[in-house]
Amino acid sequence: MTEHAGIAVIVDLVGSRRQVDRAAAQQHLVDALAEVNADVPALQPLAPTIGDESQGAYADLSGALLATLLLRLALPHPLDCRFGLGAGTWQFVGSSDYGHMQDGPAWWAARDAIVEAKAREVRRHRSLRSWYGVAEGRAADFPPTGLTNALLMCRDEIVSGMNDRSRRLALGLLKGRTQVELAKAEGISQSAVSQNLQRNGAFALLGTTEVLR
Repeated sequence: MTEHAGIAVIVDLVGSRRQVDRAAAQQHLVDALAEVNADVPALQPLAPTIGDESQGAYADLSGALLATLLLRLALPHPLDCRFGLGAGTWQFVGSSDYGHMQDGPAWWAARDAIVEAKAREVRRHRSLRSWYGVAEGRAADFPPTGLTNALLMCRDEIVSGMNDRSRRLALGLLKGRTQVELAKAEGISQSAVSQNLQRNGAFALLGTTEVLR
């Protein structure tokens, strides 16, 4: 079997059981996944698998980080996602109605990472939604976990503090839309857009994506 290397991503829809209309929530997720897939190249595009979970895979960490950020911003309030990112290798072991079946250290690391994200969220870091892990024995081949998770904790704090409009504006900024375009879409002034972006940390999010690229 051919071995692939990169970043496996597991996505969990947060609080889906509390949604009054679970079918509508799932459709919002599907739409957001499609939007992200159109913007971020993937080895395996993000797609729902079973239950509340979705999966995807990226060639490098910068792609995985951008995709997970855009997905959080694209989901309408109160929907949100939790992510486990796992660096390593995997193999295709078959196919199913949900797409390719994969297995390997990257997926094991991603599974451990999403469990860790949820545990930390419950204990201390209420805003945390993402965690990153590297498969055993592959630390030298991928970006370090400590620095990456420090970035994720700060990034998630910013996004978790945003309201619906701030998320839409941040998403538009990251997708390259001008402040004039964003103001017209929101029915507000360009000055109000600029103040919102400055106040809610959107430019910091843009800066991190630019540096990572």
